[in-house]
Formats: sequence, structure tokens, C-alpha cells
Amino acid sequence: MASTTTTKCPSPMKATSNGVFQGDSPLDYALSLAIVQICLVLVLTRVLAFILSPLRQPRVIAEIIGGILLGPSALGRNQKYLNAIFPPRSLTVLDTLANFGLLFFLFLVEIELDPGSLHRTGKKALIIALAGISLPFTLGIGTSCVLRGTIAKGVSQGPFLIFMGISLSITAFPVLARILAELKLLTTDVGQMAMSVVAINDVAAWILLALAIYLSGASNSPLISVWVLLCGTGFVLLCLVNGPPIFNWMDKRCAEGEPVDELYVCATLRAMLAAGFITDTIGIHALFGAFVLRVLVLKEGPFFGALVVKVEDLVSGLFLPLYFVSSGLKTNIATIQGAQSWGLLVLVIFTSCFGKIVGTTLVSLLCKMPVQEAVMLGFLMNTKGLVELTVLNIGKDRGVLNDQTFAIIVLMALFTTFITTPIVVSVYKPAKLAITEYKHRTIGRKDTSKQLRILTCFHSTRSLPTMINLIKASRGTAKKGLRVYAMHLMELSERSSAILMVHKARKNGLPFWKKREVSDSNQIVVVFETFEHLSKVSIRPTTAISPMNSMHEDIIAGAEGKRVAMIILPFHKRQRIDGRLETTRDDLRHMNRRVLQHASCSVGILVDRGLGGVSHVSASNVDFQVTILFFGGHDDREALAYGTRMAEHPGINLLMVRFLVDPEVAGGSVTLDIDQTYSPEAQSKDEELLTDLKHKISKNDSVKYEENLVKDAAGTTELIRAHKRCNLFLVGRMSEGQVVLALDKKSDCPELGPLGNLLTCSEFSTTASVLVVQQYQSEFSQDSINSLKDGELTEGNSDSD
Repeated sequence: MASTTTTKCPSPMKATSNGVFQGDSPLDYALSLAIVQICLVLVLTRVLAFILSPLRQPRVIAEIIGGILLGPSALGRNQKYLNAIFPPRSLTVLDTLANFGLLFFLFLVEIELDPGSLHRTGKKALIIALAGISLPFTLGIGTSCVLRGTIAKGVSQGPFLIFMGISLSITAFPVLARILAELKLLTTDVGQMAMSVVAINDVAAWILLALAIYLSGASNSPLISVWVLLCGTGFVLLCLVNGPPIFNWMDKRCAEGEPVDELYVCATLRAMLAAGFITDTIGIHALFGAFVLRVLVLKEGPFFGALVVKVEDLVSGLFLPLYFVSSGLKTNIATIQGAQSWGLLVLVIFTSCFGKIVGTTLVSLLCKMPVQEAVMLGFLMNTKGLVELTVLNIGKDRGVLNDQTFAIIVLMALFTTFITTPIVVSVYKPAKLAITEYKHRTIGRKDTSKQLRILTCFHSTRSLPTMINLIKASRGTAKKGLRVYAMHLMELSERSSAILMVHKARKNGLPFWKKREVSDSNQIVVVFETFEHLSKVSIRPTTAISPMNSMHEDIIAGAEGKRVAMIILPFHKRQRIDGRLETTRDDLRHMNRRVLQHASCSVGILVDRGLGGVSHVSASNVDFQVTILFFGGHDDREALAYGTRMAEHPGINLLMVRFLVDPEVAGGSVTLDIDQTYSPEAQSKDEELLTDLKHKISKNDSVKYEENLVKDAAGTTELIRAHKRCNLFLVGRMSEGQVVLALDKKSDCPELGPLGNLLTCSEFSTTASVLVVQQYQSEFSQDSINSLKDGELTEGNSDSD
């Protein structure tokens, strides 16, 4: 007689508890336990991301490793911990939240699948992509036969072959885009090719995933399969017919930069959830409903941009990590036991790497790509990410992949993605960019008839009015002309909108510099285009997308490529309502110092106190008082050359104040440093420039010159205070001469120099903006270099005045 056994199912968890004082444990209730799980996941993954950041690893690596550590492979080996924090009955809630986050992510920001971009990829990219998919997919099918004969016996053959093939052949767009941006490869030929190839790869991956889901859910009845196919096709057609008119109507009613009506946001999110419900009801995975609605219906525009801003941080920062962690929680490395299992892991890793790298490299070589670039492209295409984890989770949920197979493929994805950046860095070692040969690296020049080129940098729209007013005041005469390159500094963060910006920048042939014939709804671009039409200044807006620790490389490369005479950087502090300066971002300070050290042209740091007010000043209304504090030296001469050019504008009144040591105390109260002595050659150049200025004064009533004799640092400071009623101070960063040596050089901001620090300290009350200028020198003085190095040591002190 057969024995009968009954399995007692665990009782469902209630949502909320009555509190510990009534004897309830918070970990026995769904809401409290979910909060503990989420907090634990976020803390651990952020710590791991910080630890892995020096290795330039994407955050998905930290999130998967975090899940593995929290799961049965590491901490979960302690059954008390596992049953308390991640009991089996709580995983349904966690998986629901994780899939909910995936649903929103695919709808809002997973935009790399652009059907319109496929025809722009070219035949070479198409051939490379197909080869890079076909070989690993074929090898994956062969590997699946080995797995079915060993650790995956009894699984359905068709779906298992497809799932294995997809797992070994796809490439992760967000991970690849971030690696390319961090390694400064986006603007290279291999970067362009990689972005084109991965676009085709994504199309193939999603088509194959849809096929795998269909096969894994198909029953033996052909009639049911036909119904699923027909209903899925009908859903797509319904979206294509009814969706675009509705969303286009919403987009037209949302102006750029204006708040979006809550009704439209709620309606869009409801449509996304309804689409997911419909596809799940049909028998296709719910994520395809959101995905189809996003790719085929919702296009770029003000409405979609506002929608991303509203929801992105919650989805990317909270829900999406749960999806990666849930994958790690399902991974039990302990199931990989014995020589056979570990040998299969090695086989899967080798098959994936060999198929992807060799397939891509060989076809790239046949397409006449250089060997180094072909090999690097192969390694880049071997990155894994969200799509593969989606494939694995769906396969595991549908019983196609068992625990051991799932663990092996997750470890393969971790390994292949982890090695990508180190190998690419070692393989791709470009020679240092040779300095572009061009003459005009400074504002001061003998031939002043040539066009002046300036690169202005900004990181927020708050500084745009001052920047535009400074450009307007710098235009000089119409005959000479001024060309300005306005660089928007965007940090490449883990936010998906940063990856979205990278993708948009790659759509057109010119990666960062905007092509004039392409319309752009970007608010900043519109501002500069409007200003260009209203003035006689040629402005080219551009975007630099980099991590902040390497942003200076983009700035310097942009200045080199456009042959500019000066780079103007924003100061890392901004003015508060009470007039004091407060630090916005300390990493901007580091960026400024690196540019000062390595730039191959003159550099200016602009301390913004609202030059000309908060709005653009028209040419006819410009009425600025500009004061130059001249002590001597090459930086002061550069500031004077800039001020002289500004004085050519009819609305600029220039006052040049020269400071000289009173003969009665020369060599006495003013202490001289032998290494910093004001050289006769420097004095001669100063006198020559001042003689030329005095000659111009006779022809221009808007320029005034005065000399002041000073006896000590206190007297110098008082004279400077007497000229505080102006709109803009122009000063050199490292002034020379006996007078400036007496000033206190100890400061929190050595990148501004002694004068810049004096004009920005809290004791110096003024509403004037300050432009601190450093002239380009082939070799900087040791004092200038030491000042920046000393600043690195004191950068943590006293960030705000």
C-alpha cells in the first residue's frame, strides 16, 4: 500500500504587525520585512559599488555580487539568517517588487532599441553584429546539448537551446555605453562601431527572447499557440494605431521646461501597467507590454523627458537593484559541486568568450579594421547585463533552467563583464594625443585682427546669464569676430538618463558637437541659438559626458580640437542670498585644478556674482565697469589683454589699476623671495604692454589708467577695496612683483591665486564677479605648480566662507 504524505504550505504573511510591545516580530510581517530587505540590499550594493569603483566596474556587477553574498551562496549558508531575513515565503513579495521595477525601467529608460537608427548602422556594423551573434549562439546550442546530458536532464529541449544561445550571444547596451564613455572611446572609430553593432545586437536579443518565452509557454495544442500569436500581433497593431495620436497630443501640450500635468503622467503609467497586464494575460511576459508601448509608441520629447525625471531615480535607485539582487539570491554557488560541474562552468565561460570575441574579431578583420581595434571590439561585445539576467530569470521561473545551470550562467555573466574594462584598457593603449599646432593659445597676441576663440564651460543653467553676458562683453569689434564653444559639463553617473544622453549623442555622426542642420529641443541649445541670432557672436553648443574625475580630459581635448585661446571654467562655489559663497560640488574644484595644470591654452576661472543681473543684457544696454588689478607678470598681462579687448565694446568702461612699491620702502618692508623675484625680462614686457595701453587710452575715452604706490599689504588691500564698486574684476592667477609677494598666499582656493582669494573672501564685500586668468606657458613656474599641489592637500578645509 502506497504511503501518502502531505506537505504543509507556509501560512501567508500579513502585511503589517501590531508592534513589538504586543509580542509581534517585525520580521514576521511582509511590509516590515520588505523594508529590512530593501535597506540591507541598498547599503550592501552601494558599499560594493564604492569598493569596485577603482576597477571601473559597472554597478550591475556590485548588485549581482551583493545578491550572491546575501543569498544561499554566502550569508545564506546560515539557516537562521536566511529564514529570518529572506524566508521563502517573502521572496514572492521581493520578486514582485523587482519585476515591477523592471517593468518601469524598460518603459522609461531602456531606450537603446531605436528602430529608426538601424538603417544608419551601415553594412559593416550589420555584418559584424550578425557574426558576433551567430557564432556564440551556435556554440551555445552545442553547449546546451552537453548540459542536457549532465546537469540539465529532462528539461524541454527547444526552449533550453534558445535560452542558452541567447545567454551566450547578447551584449548589454547600458554597460557597454558606460565603459565606452569612461574610457573616452565614444568619439573613436571603435566606439562608433561598437554602438552601432550593439544596436543590432539588441534587436536580435529581444526577438530571440520573445521566441524563447513563446516556446517555453507553448502547450502541446497548436490551437493555443495560434491564439497566443494572433493576440500578440493584435496587441502590437492596437498600440501602433491608437498609441501615437494620444501620446503626440500629450507631448504637444507639454512645453519644454514647464511642469507636466499630473493627469498625463498618471494616464501614461496606467497605460504601461495595462499593457503589461494584457501581454501577461495573453501568455507573453508582462515586460513585453511595457517594452512594446515604449519602443513603438512613446517617442522622445518634452513630455517623455519630464516623465523620466519624475520616476527615474525611484526606479533606477530603488527598484532595479532589487531585480539584480533577486537574481543573486537565486544563485546558489554551492550547487556547483565536483569536477564535472566546475568543468561545465569553465566550458560555458570559454564558449561565451570564444564565440563572442573570436566571432566579432575575425569578421572585423575581414572588414579591414585594425587588429587592435578588432580585438578590442570583440571584448567590448562580450559584456553582459540586464537583458541576459531577464532571460535567465524568465528561464528559471518557467522551469527551463535549474538551480545549477542558473548559477553557472550568472557566474559566466559576472566574469565576462568584470574582465571587459581591464582587458580593454590593456589592449587599447593609444599614444598620447599630440598637441595640435596652432599659434593663438593666448588672448594677448601681436596680430589682434584674427578671430578669437573661447571655450566656456558650465554645469548648470544657473550660470548661463552671467556666461552669456561675459561673452557679449568679450565680442570686441564686429570686424575681428568672436567664436565661442559652450560646453555643457554632464557627469556620467549611474543614472540611466546619463546613458540616454550618451545614446542620443551617438545618433548623429558628430558625437558631442552639435550639427547645425539638426534641430534640437534642448533648452540650453535653444538659449545659445537665440543669443547667436541676436548678437554677432558665433556660438557652438557642445556636451561633455564623463565621470567628474576625468572631465578635464574632455575640456582639454575640446580646446585642442577647436584651437581656442582661452578656456573659461565655472568656480566651484556659488553666491548665496546673503552674498557669501558656498561650495556646490567639491569635485568641480579638482576638475579646475587639473585643467589649470594640463591645458595647452590660457585658462580663466569665473566667480559668478551675477554679471549684468539674472537675464541677458542686449548689446545696446551693456553698461559694465571692468576693473583690472595689475601687479605684473604673464598672468596679469593676459588679464590686461582680455580687458583691452572688452574695452572695444561701446558699453564697457575699463579701469586699469597698477600697483607699484613706494620707493621709500622698496626692499624694506616688502620681503622678496629670490626664486620669485620679478625678473627684468618680465618688467620689460609689462612696460611694453602698458605703453601700448597708454597709447590706446588717448583714442578711447572708455579706458582709464591709474597708478598707486603702496607701502605694505594692508595698504594694498585698502586700495583694492576702494575699487569694489564695479561689475567685473579681471586679475591674474599668479601675479608677480614685489607688491603681490607681501599678500597672504595661504588660502582654501589656491587655484584662484592670492588676488582671487582676496576678492572672494567673506571679509571683502562686493557684488562684482571675478575672472581669474592664467596665461598659457609651455613650462609653468614651480610656484604655480606648487600652489595647485598644495591645494590638493588642503582641499578638505573650510569649503564655504
